Amino acid sequence: MIIAHYSHRLPANYDVGLIRSRAKERGPLWDDVPELYFKGFLLRESGRYGAIANDYSSLYLWRQDEAFRDFLVSGRYKVVTDAFGRAEIKTRFALDARRGPAHQARFVVKEDLDIPLDADLTAVFASEIERNREVAERSTTVAAAVGVDAQSWKFTRIVLSEREPAASDSGTSYEILHLAAPLLDTLPRNAA
Repeated sequence: MIIAHYSHRLPANYDVGLIRSRAKERGPLWDDVPELYFKGFLLRESGRYGAIANDYSSLYLWRQDEAFRDFLVSGRYKVVTDAFGRAEIKTRFALDARRGPAHQARFVVKEDLDIPLDADLTAVFASEIERNREVAERSTTVAAAVGVDAQSWKFTRIVLSEREPAASDSGTSYEILHLAAPLLDTLPRNAA
């Protein structure tokens, strides 16, 4: 599995209503994409949930790397570059991804953490996978995933939640404008 995320910082006076309309229009085009667990059309609006600027982004969880490649080479990403330019796409190999008990994904919290240089990688991988499974069990979690960037040695934690972010939450909060979720329900759930 591959986690992919890119964002576009928007001018301070940008009409975020245009982003909301774009997500409403373009979101359903992703509702049945093969090999896609989910794609979130995300917004950070200045002054809300800790955001100091407007930001429009997309977050994907792909089942296979070939599906991500196909997204890039098929022209689907061209729609983005034509409107907003070419963004840096941050990719992570998913170590674990789980379906939670909640159903209405309204927010995403994304957290990046450095892996200490002297860490026992086997132990920290096991710990992150276990932590992700615990997060997936929360009553407000729609899905949880953890990925690793093996170049910069960072973990990325992703939580799709129906709960509004709290000031005490770690990470960066996003409002989900549309969640295309073709394969979301096929993600494994923790044993009851």
